[in-house]
Amino acid sequence: MKAIIIAAGYGTRFLPVTKTIPKEMLPLVDKPSIDFILDEFEASGITDVLIVSSRRKKSLEDYLDREVELESVFDQQQAVSKLQKIKTRKLNLAFVRQQEMKGTGDALLTALPWIGHDPVIVAYPDDIHIGEEPLTLQLIKAHQQYQATILAVIENPPHLERYGVVAWEPGSHKIKDIVEKPALGKEPSKSASIGRYLYTPDFFDALKESYRNHQGGEFYHIGALKVLMNQGRVFGVKISGERRDTGDPLGYIEAFLHHALERKELRAETLKIMKILYEKYAESSE
Repeated sequence: MKAIIIAAGYGTRFLPVTKTIPKEMLPLVDKPSIDFILDEFEASGITDVLIVSSRRKKSLEDYLDREVELESVFDQQQAVSKLQKIKTRKLNLAFVRQQEMKGTGDALLTALPWIGHDPVIVAYPDDIHIGEEPLTLQLIKAHQQYQATILAVIENPPHLERYGVVAWEPGSHKIKDIVEKPALGKEPSKSASIGRYLYTPDFFDALKESYRNHQGGEFYHIGALKVLMNQGRVFGVKISGERRDTGDPLGYIEAFLHHALERKELRAETLKIMKILYEKYAESSE
């Protein structure tokens, strides 16, 4: 199965740094965010990955390419650990540029010639998944069971009103509707869709038809999803593991600290720093 990463956006919540550095390259300690998605793909058996980027994100392409000069230096130094850190992935990586920022639906149509007629995983790199079973693999297993488009779903997230909230078919894992950013108290459930999908070919048929009727402005994928929902062709997986949202500065800080504390060589000193900073700032923040 192939996979797509949608990475063309401006990343305006992180300006000014994203003026020149792609949001997907912002590191958790020393590991760019996009690497967590690629790790997940590899652990799920994915071998072919397309990254939808834009002209401002050449550094993302360079990062995933070989660095021959460094390899030569480290090889001469016999610096095995450094060589390990910069080795290229065993993935067939391809890039396509979204010419204009015209929405996620447009980005997916840009990728369509590469997809062919097979199911495909789609990831938004703001959503990092940490768990024993990779999230992509969970979606693949659900597809094998239902033979339909699959949405990754989390239960009772904070600020539910910021998500697309799904309406379930009673007594099943089938999704009959999705409501974008519902008003508080108007949610159809407590189940929120996150940035990981498995789309079947009929989704892209619906997406192309939806685009033919599009009246201008940014074009999104929700309309095509709703067509399939009306046909009973969309299911949801309540994911196991932990989701980390790096899409805004506070979520990014939390994910950064999580990753630092999960690294045994950094944990003790990170805790000391956190304790010192807490004692310094906690009283003044009250």
